[in-house]
Amino acid sequence: MDTSLYIISQEASALDALRQLNDLSGKAMTLFATDSLGRITGTLTDGDIRRSLIAGAQLHTPVRDIMHRQFAAFRGAVPQISEIREIRARRITLVPHLNADGTLRRLYDFSTFHSILPIDAVLMAGGKGERLRPLTLQTPKPLLKIGDKCIIDYNIEALARNGVTNISVTVNYLAEMLQEHFANPVAGVKVKCVKEPCRMGTIGSLSLINDLQLDNVLLMNSDLLTNVNFEEMFISHCEADADLTVAVIPYMVSVPYAIFRTEGNDVRGLEEKPTYNYYANAGIYLIKRKWLSIIPRGEYYDATDFLDALIARGCRVRQFPINGTWIDIGSPDDFRTAQDLISRHPFTT
Repeated sequence: MDTSLYIISQEASALDALRQLNDLSGKAMTLFATDSLGRITGTLTDGDIRRSLIAGAQLHTPVRDIMHRQFAAFRGAVPQISEIREIRARRITLVPHLNADGTLRRLYDFSTFHSILPIDAVLMAGGKGERLRPLTLQTPKPLLKIGDKCIIDYNIEALARNGVTNISVTVNYLAEMLQEHFANPVAGVKVKCVKEPCRMGTIGSLSLINDLQLDNVLLMNSDLLTNVNFEEMFISHCEADADLTVAVIPYMVSVPYAIFRTEGNDVRGLEEKPTYNYYANAGIYLIKRKWLSIIPRGEYYDATDFLDALIARGCRVRQFPINGTWIDIGSPDDFRTAQDLISRHPFTT
């Protein structure tokens, strides 16, 4: 975003403000007034100007006399989820994040952002996708298109909408194609590719990421089509003070036979065609960064190994049920299901 389009001196006239707002046609039409030190002192919309003219202001009246001084802004080091939810509830589109001295740090456009989560993200994209052959003989599975978009880009866009900007992708099979794909930003985010020297399992490749910055890391499979609520997952993770939160999906098993309840060879009852409900691993993990230190470097290390190691240490491992779309695109049937979903319904991550 070119923030200069939205900045106006508080000494400018109402007419100057109207001209600048007119140039914003099709964009969020809010201006931020600044003083001589660059500090934001108020906001101004065409509605503010209209009301001031009706009240007797003139076109030459300075912005400082008609601007709205009680405006929404993020003022802490990191925007808080409670603040973000209030912004969404009030349907405010443009929100400045201010430095301690009142100058602009960043401008958030909530027509494109859903949240601002203080997490880093790593997507795993190193698999061969063997069950999807021949589609994956010359194209890595994450770059297969669902509708008009690569599978992995749905996930990058979802993370970007949640304010995640430090995103890495671990690559191995046909790595060059993924590196070329991410040579340009996706959804405004410069994605970094990290090459695995060998197959490293679900968690092992995290040991290769050396620029993690925040306290929590989101790790996920890159071949998922899901609208999981990352904000809700993050809130659940923090409120529980979890060391690891695993996204899960409901999975039902129906047995087509009558099942005996037994003790040894003694029959204690009979249950006709029972159904059992479980939660299955959805391939999305939120991890306290400090625990990445237990991952062996350069070795194969799976999610089950990591989970068991945390539980053995007495750490808190939680589950987060997904209420919404989740498709693991691992087979031709899954691929067709995802294509059918996208063709029938616009998919919002």
